[in-house]
Amino acid sequence: MTVLTSRTTARTRWPIAALTVALASAGGLTATAAAPAAATAAATPVAARAATHHVWHVGPQRALATPSAAAAVARDGDTVLIDAATYVGDVAVWTQDDLTLRGVGGMAHLQAAGRSAQGKAIWVIAGDRTRVDRIDFSGAVVPDGNGAGIRQEGTGLTLTRSAFRHNQDGLLTSADPASDIVIRRTRFVANGAGDGYTHNLYVGEVRSLTVTGSLLAAADVGHELKSRAARNVIVGNRITDGDATASYSIDLPNGGSSLIAGNVIVQGPRSENSALVSYGAEGLTHPSHTLHVVNNTFVNRRSSGTFVAVASGARAVLRNNLLVGPGELSAGGTVSTRADRRVGLGGFVRPAADDFRLRASSPAVDAGVTVARHWRPRWEYVHPARQVRRPTVGRIDLGAYERRARR
Repeated sequence: MTVLTSRTTARTRWPIAALTVALASAGGLTATAAAPAAATAAATPVAARAATHHVWHVGPQRALATPSAAAAVARDGDTVLIDAATYVGDVAVWTQDDLTLRGVGGMAHLQAAGRSAQGKAIWVIAGDRTRVDRIDFSGAVVPDGNGAGIRQEGTGLTLTRSAFRHNQDGLLTSADPASDIVIRRTRFVANGAGDGYTHNLYVGEVRSLTVTGSLLAAADVGHELKSRAARNVIVGNRITDGDATASYSIDLPNGGSSLIAGNVIVQGPRSENSALVSYGAEGLTHPSHTLHVVNNTFVNRRSSGTFVAVASGARAVLRNNLLVGPGELSAGGTVSTRADRRVGLGGFVRPAADDFRLRASSPAVDAGVTVARHWRPRWEYVHPARQVRRPTVGRIDLGAYERRARR
């Protein structure tokens, strides 16, 4: 078993002043042919929302053929619409504030192909309050080992419907106490350099991180999700190792006010750490030392392990969680548990495919206890990388899913 926390701390060597990331929803990963058949693509921006805000169109058949060309001309508040196509070796630095960067007609695929912006990433985002939607980042590799799909250096990022695949880091942010990172419906798959210092998602010391409706899978030795944020809200996601050598499923090394709710969290048989969730392992540096773990479905496919590991001096509140596989519920810290139940695989729809919706025969149905409204899971994960509201059907069920039918 390899413990990565001390290695990860030693490796933190980003030459970044401030990095904030918010990512958006992930659509399909298959490249869509760039479309506009007409040769009327204009480089002249179209007025949008305000006289000084413009929409720039990017595509192989347009005057602005690549995203980097748009990065050179865009201004604060502009929108850049990128045709669904594959852009090979095109990297960019975005310095403008209040940008919207969106794929249209499908997902825009950015393949690093050995290139990087500033030796850091496919995109370096230095502007504030950036929105990224429907962009796929793959293959970022740099000499220092921290090649990211996005290196976030501005304050505030919202990421939706996007994807990060086979980068040394998926999304990498630096410390910024004013930054909020919001990620919805996005896929992080097979990122990591295999050194234990790089991860699917790595968020530095920001004000807050919110991740919902997203897939984090198959990290290479590193963690599926690592966050040093002062506040973490991780709700309604699927976090699964598959057959990869990932470490922690969720690592919150510095504590912080944190909610982990309504997630399916599956530790694979080759995971290099025995704990699924780790809280405060590198020191409780934030004012809040409290972790709430509510209505998750935890699956351990190793021969042993710990579902929630909490540092001494921290407090964890566990409610309505389902536990599948061997291992102890919790270790360390002060832990309060109620209605956390170990079950077999028979009560789930398709557990071999990570589908842990409940069958009518499941002992989890109507077996939960009431929790405060602000700790309840509001979302359920829908594969691939979507989310729906969790319904209220009688007494709350255990685990990440509420069974709809009552027959």
